Amino acid sequence: MTMEERIAQVRARIDAAARAAGRDPAEVILCAATKVQSSDTIRRAIAAGITVCGENRVQEMTAHLADDAYRGAALHFIGRLQTNKVRQVVGTAELIHSVDSEHLLLAIDRQAEKLGLRQDILIEVNIGGEQSKGGVDARGALALAEQAAALDHVRLRGLMAIPPPAARPEENRPFFVAMRQLFVDIRSKMDDNNAEFNCLSMGMSDDFEEAVAQGATLVRVGTALFGPRPAPAHL
Repeated sequence: MTMEERIAQVRARIDAAARAAGRDPAEVILCAATKVQSSDTIRRAIAAGITVCGENRVQEMTAHLADDAYRGAALHFIGRLQTNKVRQVVGTAELIHSVDSEHLLLAIDRQAEKLGLRQDILIEVNIGGEQSKGGVDARGALALAEQAAALDHVRLRGLMAIPPPAARPEENRPFFVAMRQLFVDIRSKMDDNNAEFNCLSMGMSDDFEEAVAQGATLVRVGTALFGPRPAPAHL
């Protein structure tokens, strides 16, 4: 199957899941998770219709930027972000998905202030309570959202989550339902920021249809678009 065919297949599955849930398929953004992909592969994906690329690692992102690999697509940072890498991501990534602490939030705000811009962010929620993953719990998400809303140089756009690994997509349904409810609850408290709080990033190659059914507005898909992940290559 060609990349064009894989992209078309994933989009068709997103559209079908959205329609089955009574949603407009246009509400769902497909973000191509480009972890360990080459610059040439990223260029081909964009030429085939990908409009948003999500990068997990700052080093890979920087190398691809040097190659001008993301031309024609928006760039999101979807991996865990260390505070010492903030300056490389703020102002470069259109949206940072993985803000999970006050320390990181304030570091992003300070760097955005230096650059004279507002950085769009999502709060990452550890919806499965897994010690191996980043993210805050539901109570922490509300507190962090309130802190973000008080800052001048970040704009809180919504929430992100990675549920625990599951043998079947439907096993993640309770986590997606809980994320949707948390999204609605926090959005109702956003006051002036309510209209901008509109992104619920959840769902990957194994479960994006279930995520769409439960309200995802952005899905992060890698393997279903690119095939099995290659071994990390020298960039």
